[in-house]
Amino acid sequence: MIKKLSLISLFTLLPASYYFAQTTVFAYVKGQDGKPVERAEVDLEQSVDDVTADKIGYFQFVDLKPGHYLITVTKPNFESKIVEFDVTADEKRKDLGVIMLNNSLASDAGVVVIDDSANDTEDGGSAMQPTVGLLSSGRDAFQNVSAFELGAYWFRPRGVDNRFEDVLFNGVSMSKNDDGRIDFSNWGGLNDVTRYPFENVDNITPSEYTFGNLGGVAYYNTRASSYRKQTSLAYSFTNRSYLHRAMATYSSGMSKSGWAFTFSGSRRWGDQAIIDGVYQDAYAYFASVEKKFSERHSINFTGFGSPTYRASNSPNTQEVYDIMGKDYNSYWGWQDGEKRNSRIRKVFEPMFMLTDYLKIGKNSNWTNTVSYQIGSDARSRLDWFHAADPNPTYYRKLPSYGLLTADEFRSQSQIDWNSLYQANYLNNQNMDGTKRGAVYSIVEDVNKDKTFNFASHFDTRLKENWKLNVNFNYQNLKSDNFRRVKDLLGAEYAYNLNAFNNDVQYNTDDANTQVRVGDRTQYSYELSKNHYSLNVSSEVDFNKFNVVASIFSSYSESQRDGHFRSGLASFQNNSKGKSSIYDALDAGLKGKVTYKINGKNFIVYNGAFFSLAPTLNELYINPRAVDYLTPGVKNQIINSNDLSYILRSQVLKLRISGYYTTISNSTEISRYYAAVSNETGSVNTLINEAMTGVDKKYIGAELGFDVKITPTLNATGVASIGEYKYTNRPDVYSFDDLNDFRSYGKANIKDYKVAGTPQKAFSFGLKYNSPKYWWVGASANYLMNQYLDFSALNKTAAMYTNSATNDPYEGVTPELIQQLTAQKKFDDQFMLNANAGKSFKFGNYRLGISVSVNNILNNRNYVTGGFEQGRAANFPDVLEESQRQTPYFGPKLWYDRGTTFFTNVYLRF
Repeated sequence: MIKKLSLISLFTLLPASYYFAQTTVFAYVKGQDGKPVERAEVDLEQSVDDVTADKIGYFQFVDLKPGHYLITVTKPNFESKIVEFDVTADEKRKDLGVIMLNNSLASDAGVVVIDDSANDTEDGGSAMQPTVGLLSSGRDAFQNVSAFELGAYWFRPRGVDNRFEDVLFNGVSMSKNDDGRIDFSNWGGLNDVTRYPFENVDNITPSEYTFGNLGGVAYYNTRASSYRKQTSLAYSFTNRSYLHRAMATYSSGMSKSGWAFTFSGSRRWGDQAIIDGVYQDAYAYFASVEKKFSERHSINFTGFGSPTYRASNSPNTQEVYDIMGKDYNSYWGWQDGEKRNSRIRKVFEPMFMLTDYLKIGKNSNWTNTVSYQIGSDARSRLDWFHAADPNPTYYRKLPSYGLLTADEFRSQSQIDWNSLYQANYLNNQNMDGTKRGAVYSIVEDVNKDKTFNFASHFDTRLKENWKLNVNFNYQNLKSDNFRRVKDLLGAEYAYNLNAFNNDVQYNTDDANTQVRVGDRTQYSYELSKNHYSLNVSSEVDFNKFNVVASIFSSYSESQRDGHFRSGLASFQNNSKGKSSIYDALDAGLKGKVTYKINGKNFIVYNGAFFSLAPTLNELYINPRAVDYLTPGVKNQIINSNDLSYILRSQVLKLRISGYYTTISNSTEISRYYAAVSNETGSVNTLINEAMTGVDKKYIGAELGFDVKITPTLNATGVASIGEYKYTNRPDVYSFDDLNDFRSYGKANIKDYKVAGTPQKAFSFGLKYNSPKYWWVGASANYLMNQYLDFSALNKTAAMYTNSATNDPYEGVTPELIQQLTAQKKFDDQFMLNANAGKSFKFGNYRLGISVSVNNILNNRNYVTGGFEQGRAANFPDVLEESQRQTPYFGPKLWYDRGTTFFTNVYLRF
């Protein structure tokens, strides 16, 4: 009876199920080269069940009812594509064929060359930190243009610098503990293996792998099997910070025995860059080896490093540039017929990682990485002991001072290495035959870090539309910091004595004050830090809404351990030994809400509120000498919001955003050499200048569009209109060896602009992509509202107050103070760029050639950054400086290098 009923039911329901037949829709995603594009995201407008293409580019949607559908196919570094199709009642399977994704502009644009030489000077330059949108491109026209067009001119999206960006390798943060910034030179030259981030989120958008910061997240997965199976050879020629680059990369793919290998190596070198006396020799290597034990479990080893040897270029006053030209660099001189630069940065900080990939059940993944980074970063400079300053641009040597004419200055405008050796030779011996120490030498400021990391990432899909991510990180840092003798310039030894303060010993526990090559001198200390962080994020997808929430908490402990006991009585108990532990607790939350108007139109809101503990550089005002904390140092409080309208259509891709960010309680420290006064007169010493309790506001709007004028011609446009300014009057302190702490009261900097980036920028470009695999493009860029970085000391009441009477100096008026302390604004500038390329295919071999040219019009008037010198800090000196036709201590500036090019040729097979 039951069997009869079952048969009756089956035959009764068959017509109905056939009538309501549902369809499987499938397709393959491929790139321009015809190869599969794996992990492309496919978003079905009418469903929350988005899918991801597999390793052969295949994806499918099952059980689609009859109707009209729209899917959006996206993949970082490819142009998005929207496909519309209909499903009819009589279709069981619908083949959409091959969906071809074109390379985005950024993937063809060559390489962004980072030039962070402005960081290699102790003359200042706090605003001169390189940042070009994390040097990566996503699906957004604004981010592409920001990185590869405007980024070449030190444009910072939303005014955010390197301090607020995050780069992760397998979950391990690459930000440095001393200043929180990313040192891209740690993997410079490894473009083949760091070209495409596994995840790339912009600004405050929540990430799956970390809480993130203000400037976005780039997450790199170095799993050997994730790289396309191929061999790539490339050679580049440029005139930027080096001349030549050679690079080779091999990826084996996953073998049948479960092994995968990826290796990459490069060299960048050259000594005829645009700026005089700049040369570089840098190698890079990368190795990734994966062993797959099963479909659910793999272990991967990664090792990479980039030993770099690079000469720096100096900032100069306008007087010097007017005499010597924009290519002038005061850091070098001739020695035995060769250019020798005194400011050399030698850095090598290799990293080694072991990552375990585990798939748990059907919907969960657990990835754990342990890493260890070791190495050193050494930066050299000239040092002198009871001798004249050897800097060719020392203010007494400038024509404005009156001792030398312009022609005489030109004749001695470079370091005279022979005279330095001669001075040491003449000073070499006392009357009794004993040896004297060097009056001139070269020293290196060295940072040797040992960093251990553990990063754990767990993700699971709780439901089809609900995903959960958990990230835990631990970091242990031991940072050894010291100055050592690099070259005695012909002398027998140097003195470990403070010539600027009555020759007191830098280390009273060592009776021997003579130091030789390789010995530590002047300062030696270790910084340690333990940092723990936990981040939980969740994403829920609804028919019309997508909601992401992310929270984090972190705890850190920092400590200084001094190796030298200062000869200054006031510092002896605070210079050597371990300091007390400074602990900090941070927390925060982020949220993102996306409203899907339809498959083409979206409204997106992002919000973030979090705290940020001070970096080691911010925490200790002068760690070289003492363990004193910076007065008033606190955790920063960051509040940021943005709202965007996004359009993704076949013809037009558009984003319009507005943003508002505040940063409160931040600490800003500048360190520079200047003359200070004490009871014996005026001497030159290192000044540590601190502003604490700083509040800033960043507000603005962004527009980015990419329109397909024809199937082969695209137009892109970007507009960024921002205002980044200080919103309060922070406290100002200084610290130096002679006077200890000095409090200067409040800095009158409310409404001063944040320096280091144009606050307004515009770009328009055209690109033609030929079906025959060649392309050409050009862009026009306009940069506005760039400001000079200021010294806080002369923005306080102490500048115009006579310390002897505690009254304002005679002649002081509010109008005059406003005139003397006004922030300098640089002129607006126009830049024209162009690029072109062609690829060829010969069987399994692909050959590509590309060239990009920046600043075609050779505009040398664009100031990429600059800072006020802190020497003139009282009213009589400031007033006298302002009345000189050519100030002694004018701002020091960096100018754009003019027309630069980058050519690249590659062979892949």
